[in-house]
Amino acid sequence: MPSLLDIRRRVRAVKSTQQITKAMKMVAASKLRRAQERIQQARPYASQMLRVLNSLASRVDPSAHPLLDERQTPKAGGRALLFVITADRGLCGSFNTNVIKSSATFITENRDREVALGLVGRRGRDYFARRGFEVRYEQVNLFAALKFADAKAMAKAGIDAFVKGDVDSVYLVYNEFKSVMQQRVVVERLLPIPRHAFSGKTPAETTPAVDYLYEPAPAELFKHLIPNHVEVQIYRALLESAAAEHAARMTAMDAATRNSAEMIDQLTLYMNKVRQAAITREIIEVVSGAQAL
Repeated sequence: MPSLLDIRRRVRAVKSTQQITKAMKMVAASKLRRAQERIQQARPYASQMLRVLNSLASRVDPSAHPLLDERQTPKAGGRALLFVITADRGLCGSFNTNVIKSSATFITENRDREVALGLVGRRGRDYFARRGFEVRYEQVNLFAALKFADAKAMAKAGIDAFVKGDVDSVYLVYNEFKSVMQQRVVVERLLPIPRHAFSGKTPAETTPAVDYLYEPAPAELFKHLIPNHVEVQIYRALLESAAAEHAARMTAMDAATRNSAEMIDQLTLYMNKVRQAAITREIIEVVSGAQAL
């Protein structure tokens, strides 16, 4: 049975941990508000741009721009570049684990393809780098001061690899921010630009022949529009991941704080029982000694 001194030390240690988790929860909540505002501002533009580019890609000749070129399908082999976006720190529940598991699943399901990795975040870098995967891009400590220039650097790495023919598709895997309590892992194709599928089941789906009027020429327009689209989508994914990380950390630290409070109550109750037993034993010893005299 542990002594009263040992129990008191443990209670003090749990209280210290509780103070840390409570402070981390407050910091994460503060950062989450700013990150949530940024992603809510970025989503409408990124979503509309994705819709327009998908529509354009379904109506133009794939040779109009290198980033529209459908070279290989997933079942036909080839090489893929997978950008894995994780956090630089832990203590955020299953945030990093879910992304890593989804990335490993993607690699397993595409055994007939060579998959190179672009690793963003220390946790993903540490996991995959020591397992012998080919790493074509690596960036850590990015979320401390996330900027659009960081997305441009990632986009350049993916576009260069695709245009040079080193890879024939580029994918993103990241945590999408749904709410404070929910984050969803997303695996989406970035390059080549996905195309809308027209099945003809509804009137809106039976109009793929309608084309746009381009000014300037399509080649000149796509030269600037498509790379900018790739940068915007990567930036949106980074903002989603940043907001989801803060939400996951806030939730995890809130749970840890509540668990530590329960542990303190249990240890305090146990400590009182031990102290009461010790007092009772001392009283019995005094009474026994008095009766012996």
